[in-house]
Amino acid sequence: MTAALPDISMTGLTPDSSPLDGVGMQGIDLPVTLAEPGYRRALHARVDAEVDLPLPHIKGIHMSRLYRLVDDLGTDQPISPASLRQLLQAMVESHASCESRNARVQIRFDLLTRRQALVSDDLAGWKTYPVCLDAELHNGAFSLRATVTVTYSSTCPCSAALSRQLIAEGFLDAFDHAAPLEPGAVADWLRDHASLATPHSQRSEATVSVTPDPEASDFGLIRLIDCIEATLGTPVQTAVKRPDEQAFAALNGQNLMFVEDASRRIVAALGESYVAPDVHVRHMESLHPHDAVARARPLQAGGPE
Repeated sequence: MTAALPDISMTGLTPDSSPLDGVGMQGIDLPVTLAEPGYRRALHARVDAEVDLPLPHIKGIHMSRLYRLVDDLGTDQPISPASLRQLLQAMVESHASCESRNARVQIRFDLLTRRQALVSDDLAGWKTYPVCLDAELHNGAFSLRATVTVTYSSTCPCSAALSRQLIAEGFLDAFDHAAPLEPGAVADWLRDHASLATPHSQRSEATVSVTPDPEASDFGLIRLIDCIEATLGTPVQTAVKRPDEQAFAALNGQNLMFVEDASRRIVAALGESYVAPDVHVRHMESLHPHDAVARARPLQAGGPE
């Protein structure tokens, strides 16, 4: 007869007894299926999972129970707000003997999608967007936040103004005694000298957190990403030909922005459609060895003015 295996988490003594807000696992590798309108793909995710341990005399939780519950997400069935809520409820119920009441799950993955070139109809490439889904069940109340990071290009308005001044001065020096001006001569000068000063631009990123509809069938990630990119106007490109690169240069010239501009644009675009969006913008400076950043969120009803 095989002897019963010991369960030290239930029988071991705890010399320093105190309740714990969260105990669990971090970085569980898992394939998850994400499905949204026009999009369905299996993605590699890393999952953090934990429950609270309110009883001070209980030495530890049952890690294997949490792992098996999380592992059930790794199927062809798409994850959704409802499936995360069910997972959290199951995590709490699996630790009824510990009197756990709260559970939390974080799921991180790169959303991989195909992006069309700006001009070339026959050209497209793959692009990833880091995503974090943070779901929590606290005393029976379910909460969910979705965070996406969108990379874009930003051209400094101040640098653009300074560059235009130098170009204007160069133009006046070249044509100070020319009268009348010949359009062809002006065009030739511009082709050769309009870049004698250029504004600095940099790769930038916007990290945006929103509260998805807990009753929706999906998280609305593609819709959120598309809204952010359309608002900023200069998303980074994948495959390009020269016409696409030229179109990208034109977009940058038409969308000059400081970090303040970028964050305010995003807040204004999302404020009416999403509950309490948090926005963090980072411009990875090419002028400085440090970055420029801005944080923003819209004022809530009844909040401070």
